[in-house]
Amino acid sequence: MTITAAQVNELRKKTGISMMQCKKALEEAGGDETKAMEILRKKGAAKAAEKSDRETSEGIVVTKVDGNKAVIVGLYCETDFVAKNEEFVAVANQAAETALASGVDAAKEEAEPALKELFTKLGENMSIEVDVIEGEGLGDYVHTNGKVGAIVGLTGEDADKARDVAMHITAMNPVVVSPDDLPEDVVVKEREIWSEQLKNEGKPAEIVDKIMEGKEKKFREEAALIKQSFVKNGEQTVEQYLEGNTVTSFVRKAV
Repeated sequence: MTITAAQVNELRKKTGISMMQCKKALEEAGGDETKAMEILRKKGAAKAAEKSDRETSEGIVVTKVDGNKAVIVGLYCETDFVAKNEEFVAVANQAAETALASGVDAAKEEAEPALKELFTKLGENMSIEVDVIEGEGLGDYVHTNGKVGAIVGLTGEDADKARDVAMHITAMNPVVVSPDDLPEDVVVKEREIWSEQLKNEGKPAEIVDKIMEGKEKKFREEAALIKQSFVKNGEQTVEQYLEGNTVTSFVRKAV
């Protein structure tokens, strides 16, 4: 069966896939456009599986706050070119809206077929992460490059402070809320490193414990949000800026 240029062009308009791929799919489908679209989707899914181990080091971060919910979406791809694609950006925004309305699982489930379609068109491996936090004092912030952002929850309703703290998290990348939240196994590994360093430096045994205590205190505080120097005023900590308000949770994502 002869496949006409008009058939190929029509399929290309509907799928956004190259003329050559559309022509091959139509030939395989015997000119049936519906079957050709199925063939393209299946081939796209197969190629996506083949490329699933390729690094997704580009993408965008999207945040939204609505009522007592805040959502952050990290949508990842292989190149900055795809990260700026309108359809790619639309998937991230839709995932955020769905997560607010119906939860994280619903957002991921809805995004999956859309990402497969985009892979067929754009040929890049893609992945998505979605997180939601709930509370009263919610704030969000995304850096102007669209590649790093955060959401945060406070015990009290203060939109300005919540946004400021979200901005701080975006810039300073804390690991936990408070020093005591740092996992013990992380601290143990650091103590082993410090111990070896001090041994190599020949520090007197009687002062090693005191040095180790100081190093651990500093390590915990540098990783803890509330003990970090506030990004908008280095003379106070985040905890001091909050003036008695406390951070309940936060999520940060970066490309």
